[in-house]
Amino acid sequence: MGMNDEEAILHDELSKMKQHLRSKDDAKIVLIGDVMMDCYIHGYANNLNSRAPVPVLRETSREEDVGAAAHVARGLKSMGMRSHLFGVVGDDVAGLSIIEALENEGVSTHGIAIIEDRITTVKTRMLASRESLIREEQLLLRWDIEEDDPVPEEASIAMYEQAAADIEGASALILSDYGQGVVTDKGSETLVTIAREKGVPVIADPKLTGLHRTDGMDWILFQHQGLELMRRRVGASTGAEAAKKLIEQYNWKHLVVLSGEAGVTIYSSDEPTVHAPCSLVDLRQMIGLIDAAAVAIAFSLSRNLDVRSTALLANAACECILGAEQTDSFVLSREDLILRIGEMVWNLQVSKR
Repeated sequence: MGMNDEEAILHDELSKMKQHLRSKDDAKIVLIGDVMMDCYIHGYANNLNSRAPVPVLRETSREEDVGAAAHVARGLKSMGMRSHLFGVVGDDVAGLSIIEALENEGVSTHGIAIIEDRITTVKTRMLASRESLIREEQLLLRWDIEEDDPVPEEASIAMYEQAAADIEGASALILSDYGQGVVTDKGSETLVTIAREKGVPVIADPKLTGLHRTDGMDWILFQHQGLELMRRRVGASTGAEAAKKLIEQYNWKHLVVLSGEAGVTIYSSDEPTVHAPCSLVDLRQMIGLIDAAAVAIAFSLSRNLDVRSTALLANAACECILGAEQTDSFVLSREDLILRIGEMVWNLQVSKR
């Protein structure tokens, strides 16, 4: 039994996508957002503390890696694009380690300001399982070190001026907002206005408290939980209804909703809704999901792919994250996507033999 028409179309779309991924085109992506360090401490939690009802973590390993906007920049680089990253770090060990790690991988750091006496954000996740169990680590604690003070005005103005001058010739502008003060009302408004004038699409991963900054943007990224929260706020009965209301309220072109095992859905202002179902059975982790989707969308825009192809590519990128064995040092890459899409094509062929 062969494929039906819908499956044959999907097979051809995925095959064409592999060709796009294999071709070389170092598109420029301007990226501004919060830069931080992620630390993962792994171990065993076999006992409770004798003085408090909390687990005792016996550390077995730890890893450090760049996170947030820096993680997106690495993903863009690994996909063959040129990321022009703008952000801030402190003049401390973590900040200098981030700069060094990015430079070692060939990611441009000319737009990262090193601010004296500022604390670089470090998010440490402690994960553990019982020693008798082979898998299923659980998050025990997240420990954050971060700066409470806003980015100094002089540094912020200089950063946004530099980013604005860099937009010319870019395939996309990405605003990666993790609530650490880099993405500002005035700065983002300036960049979005310039991007619109130059025909550069804008991708944003906003905090729900920062939606007022997103008016008129092209691609907005939500996780499913975010859409559900907004559904309640706007009084909608379904997620689709909430998406439509949000698109109208903020004048977005597309709202991309990442739903883990339920796949990726793109709601659009003037095109039909597109859904790409997740094909994974075993989901292992979700750290970096939005970052991977932002990278995939930027790649799609650089190749002028349509909304359906963008949904398929973003879903494949999310599956790379969801199926990853480890949380540490995982970066979406061209090879990962080619392999994942190849598996999708193969599964279509095998299931219809």
